[in-house]
Amino acid sequence: MATVLVVDDEPIVREVVVRYLAREGHDTLEAADGAAARDEIERSDPDLVVLDVMLPGLDGLELCRWIRRRSELPVIMLTARGDEADRIVGLELGADDYVTKPFSPRELAARVRSVLRRSTAVLPSDEMLSFGDVELERGTREARKAGARIRLTAKEFDLLWFLASHPRRVFSRDQLMASVWGYTAAFDTGTVTVHVRRLREKIEDDPSQPTYLETVWGIGYRLAG
Repeated sequence: MATVLVVDDEPIVREVVVRYLAREGHDTLEAADGAAARDEIERSDPDLVVLDVMLPGLDGLELCRWIRRRSELPVIMLTARGDEADRIVGLELGADDYVTKPFSPRELAARVRSVLRRSTAVLPSDEMLSFGDVELERGTREARKAGARIRLTAKEFDLLWFLASHPRRVFSRDQLMASVWGYTAAFDTGTVTVHVRRLREKIEDDPSQPTYLETVWGIGYRLAG
């Protein structure tokens, strides 16, 4: 199984999350603040980070930004209910998912399972897709634009691969949440919107006038063929 770093300044939260993740068979590490978490990441190289936004000193958003500058390490953010701005900023910084407090530990464990499954999946090495000057290689989970590598998070790659696998087909946000994130229950589909925006910034020549990732107003998104 995986090694998960749990970062939260509340000991009871860390205790509950660690207990549930241990039941799933994961090894766990703990940190009570951003600076300690950064040191633990450099020392232990975990497979996933569960990261609270509100941390003393180096907060969760700054730590997420630091993580994304150096790697595609999967990150699940913990945010207070109603703090939509923090959730959106976290997703824009590259978080793969978020869970709002108070949360169900069982739900968080399921989110960890989902993110890890997609980020560590062993896929056929010779399967490739391309559109325009963008190429995707599924086995290595690499993306290139005009031959230059594009750094995508696990969820960004999954979303782009899914849309590229169904060119010209329009998907609603709910359909994308179910197909890419694996969530069939009601969920904040703003996650999809943020991921599409981030992808446009990485693959479009002009993100404000996208030629690949199109919005079909009132319905959802499609990859132009």
